[in-house]
Amino acid sequence: MIGALVKAGILGCLLLSSWLTLCIVPHGGFVTGCFLRVVATHFQTTLSKQNQPHTITLHLEFLRRTQEGPATFVVKDVKLGRQTSVVHVTMSQEGREEVVGYITNSNFQTEEGVSFRTGYSLHPPTLPVDFSKLKDDKDEHWAREPQMPFADFRKASQKVKLFLPRKGQAMRSLADEWLCFVNGEKFTNTSLGYIADMFPQVVEGYRDGDDPFDMRPSKNKKKMGRNWYPTLLLNLDVKKPLPEEGVEFLFVRARSKQIKNGRFDLEVIVMDAEGDIIALSNHINLVLDSTRNLAKRRKSGDEDGSKL
Repeated sequence: MIGALVKAGILGCLLLSSWLTLCIVPHGGFVTGCFLRVVATHFQTTLSKQNQPHTITLHLEFLRRTQEGPATFVVKDVKLGRQTSVVHVTMSQEGREEVVGYITNSNFQTEEGVSFRTGYSLHPPTLPVDFSKLKDDKDEHWAREPQMPFADFRKASQKVKLFLPRKGQAMRSLADEWLCFVNGEKFTNTSLGYIADMFPQVVEGYRDGDDPFDMRPSKNKKKMGRNWYPTLLLNLDVKKPLPEEGVEFLFVRARSKQIKNGRFDLEVIVMDAEGDIIALSNHINLVLDSTRNLAKRRKSGDEDGSKL
């Protein structure tokens, strides 16, 4: 068990102080990335003898709204094993426990056991891509979305370039994209939390009947309701480590099976340029008016005021 402000926790505070100024309630993917960084630091320092540097599973419960400013991470060692180890991590702000999670680490380089090809492929299949043309927004099938809807509100979307199918998504219930960082940085394993939560909002494809992310010039972009989609739960299953130097592009497919009574699920698949699965993620989200995101918290001690 580790104290309230361990080395990993202090790093988490620094990350949150700089990253979580992106909006009133920070993007869930950034929060998830902070958890990944905290755990990575913990296994590089306190648990270095375990030789388990890679997160293979993550489960987060978002209990309350996070906010701009510093946060404290408490890391507790739950189970230390030869093949895998599990830690419990709590993120708190101003004395409120806001996000809690269980994270399992292992070592991809020492994993061994049976392996079989399952023949899995995306259905419907995704479109081909030419990365040499994609960079200049000249790919035949993919076009850059110049600005996601309400980018001033969803500021996390300003950190990446999103390339969407030129003729619209294959189905209204899914969203395909290729993406890269705007500043030229590469995606690494600690980026996976952000990547697994960065995509066109599937709900918005149902508002007025047309695909709001159809990239054809002849299509008039419709105005979409300004909503907030807070995450209640996020699971991450990492299948393959990204190279230490990172990669420039990743593919993401997000798909919803049911949208009902203001709550919906998301299945997220992250793949690399070779078509290998990097990670799988599942979310449970709400559909709320954006005013819930921007509203001030009630007085300290009022539990209802700090919940989603």
